Amino acid sequence: MSASGLNVWYWRQMATWSTLLKRDAMALDYWRRIAAARPADAGALASLAHRTAQAGRRNEAIELLERAVAIDSGKAGPWYNLGYLQQESQRHDEAIASFDRALAIDPKLDLAHYGKALSLIKTGRLEEAIEPLKRNTELQPLSPYGFYQLAHVYHRLERTDAAAKVIRRLSGFEPQVAKQLERETGIVVGVQSGL
Repeated sequence: MSASGLNVWYWRQMATWSTLLKRDAMALDYWRRIAAARPADAGALASLAHRTAQAGRRNEAIELLERAVAIDSGKAGPWYNLGYLQQESQRHDEAIASFDRALAIDPKLDLAHYGKALSLIKTGRLEEAIEPLKRNTELQPLSPYGFYQLAHVYHRLERTDAAAKVIRRLSGFEPQVAKQLERETGIVVGVQSGL
């Protein structure tokens, strides 16, 4: 498809407006046009992959992201998104590799640490999941998700003291989640609900 720069600019504007107006099919169509006109544009492929995934076509989105990172492997976001979609497709070893690529580019990408840990947990590699979960909690100290998973990993590894320490810490800012962990693990640290 031969398209001028003006066509592509117009299609990007229309894709943006379509998204804002919640016209998802229309936005997807415009991103398809842009990607067809600019097949070597990694950003256009990544945007098309995002819209394609939202439309429920995960495998197609994975293929688009694989093409995008083959063109430009130097951005953490597309690697993270690829890992996320691979994880959602139960392709955990591939997801771990993609999260690692994202983290090599941006070691502070907390979601990639968390995603990697979830795939490690799913593949039964609990000891390996501890470090990315710890890193996630360092980067997001007020988000309960990493702490929640870390407590469960410690519990499954029968490291009760470590799990209790995580639950205690979580109780300082998310007492309801800490109480839930107490119920799920049977490890009682005396969380006060604050209500």
